[in-house]
Amino acid sequence: MTDAPSLGERLRTRLAGMLPSLRLRLVVVFALVALTAAVSASGIAYWLNRDAVLTRAQNAALNDFRKAMEDNAGNLPRKVSCQELREAAAKMARSSQNYQVLLIDRTEDGKTCSAASNVDDFTLEDVPERLRSAVAKKRPVDKQNKHPYHLYWQRITLDGDPYLVGGAKVIGEEPTPTGYLLKSLAPERDDLNSLAWSLGIATALALIGAMLLAQGAATTVLRPVRRLGEAARRLGEGKLETRLRVSGTDELAELSRTFNDAAASLEQRVAELSAREASSRRFVADMSHELRTPMTAISAVTEVLEEEQDNLDPMIAPAVQLVVSETRRLNDLVENLMEVTRFDAGTAKLVLDDVDVADQVTACIDARAWLDAVELDADRGIMARLDPRRLDVILANLIGNALKHGGSPVRVSVRTREREDGAGTGAAAGAAGGGGELVIEVADQGPGIPEDVLPHVFDRFYKASASRPRSEGSGLGLSIALENAHIHGGEITAHNAPEGEGGAVFTLRLPRDARRVAEERENGDREDDQGQPDGDDSDGDREEGGGVRPGGGQDEEPDERRDKRKSNGRDKRHDKRRDKGGER
Repeated sequence: MTDAPSLGERLRTRLAGMLPSLRLRLVVVFALVALTAAVSASGIAYWLNRDAVLTRAQNAALNDFRKAMEDNAGNLPRKVSCQELREAAAKMARSSQNYQVLLIDRTEDGKTCSAASNVDDFTLEDVPERLRSAVAKKRPVDKQNKHPYHLYWQRITLDGDPYLVGGAKVIGEEPTPTGYLLKSLAPERDDLNSLAWSLGIATALALIGAMLLAQGAATTVLRPVRRLGEAARRLGEGKLETRLRVSGTDELAELSRTFNDAAASLEQRVAELSAREASSRRFVADMSHELRTPMTAISAVTEVLEEEQDNLDPMIAPAVQLVVSETRRLNDLVENLMEVTRFDAGTAKLVLDDVDVADQVTACIDARAWLDAVELDADRGIMARLDPRRLDVILANLIGNALKHGGSPVRVSVRTREREDGAGTGAAAGAAGGGGELVIEVADQGPGIPEDVLPHVFDRFYKASASRPRSEGSGLGLSIALENAHIHGGEITAHNAPEGEGGAVFTLRLPRDARRVAEERENGDREDDQGQPDGDDSDGDREEGGGVRPGGGQDEEPDERRDKRKSNGRDKRHDKRRDKGGER
């Protein structure tokens, strides 16, 4: 049971899905960092400048207002008239700070007079109640508070515009006048807006610069990574001489050096393994060829012994029969090994001919006396251009394997269908009886193949039991059948039928016209021959012993010996000799 992914892992997975490209990630990260830094710097600069501008304007206006109160309102007579208050307010408003003034005091008749420098722009209703209360409040005088009244201010908004409102009361014998100022902060607001626009433009330029820088950095970083990826692909394609040019001493250069060291080590290891494989393949081929000559002689002797078996001593007859059967088994193994070496060396060739598939299957079954054990479901007239001998080898191995391990009856069905890749169509296909794909199924009635064995049924020398019990087969039959299917451009698959409907099912798929595959193989062989050094016959055919047909594949038995065996009525043993089914 695996642990659930953490929140960080889920976020990384989601981000990787949203930003699949490393270049895009670098650009986004650079942009986010630059945007964060620029916005932070711009915000700090804006607030510092805003505070400085407003504080400077505010202090200048309040200081001028305090001095004007002392010089004008403080010199008014105790019994002042409204006219004198208006004149004093107008005089105070003519300050360079450009603010409006409102003076409030008791007149001679005891009434409260409110005189403004501009009645239309500034009235007592414009002053917040909290500010009026604070200005009018008298505080006790002590060491910490040396004056009973103080100057207070507040920033307000009127009709969408910012204003500074301040107020103070003249200190003296009551009653004393109270003054208020109203200063517009619109110029400062406009200046701050201009500053904000400037900072915004600077932030955008910083963001664009960061993205360009990220693009350049990504190009610098990703170019070696791209070269490394291309080199890895070439290495995966088998070009083991691939190396990277190393420059610099940074981490990417170290990565390139590591790749070159790994590629050199891999090339050396593959060369060693290839040399060992070639040596093993040559050994098997040489051994098989060297065995052909003595096996020919031994086979001739065993045939004579088999013919005289009825005249031998009953005590000797079982030994003779054992020698004959083991000699045939050894001969089959040698033939199979030679066929395998041809496939490994790439010298196996196709000899194509137009074949009636139903007749070919019938001939294969009849030649091995399997007519009573095989049920054939095939329509006459299904033509294909294939190698008849190799098709016979495939069928013999599949049907023989089914009879040996699944028991009779074995059902063989033949049908055609269109290929998914569209191959096999056109004029060439028409000559072979139509395009498409040939599908032959061989199904037995046995217990089926264990699931753990299914992936290995086509492996060479594979047997289901780990103890490798002795059996009549060589362990190469199904492997050779698969190679013969591949050389046609086809495939063989194995699976088990549904429970209660049968045992193992082998499906052979071949193109109905293998001419294109044969031409491609010939072209490839021609290119290989052009690139092969003179005197190198490691993959060539030999003519020692029984001889190897230039076309590749299993050598057929000499006609004289086959005719002689048929005339002596030993068809069953001959069938056993030709049955090369694989083991399960």
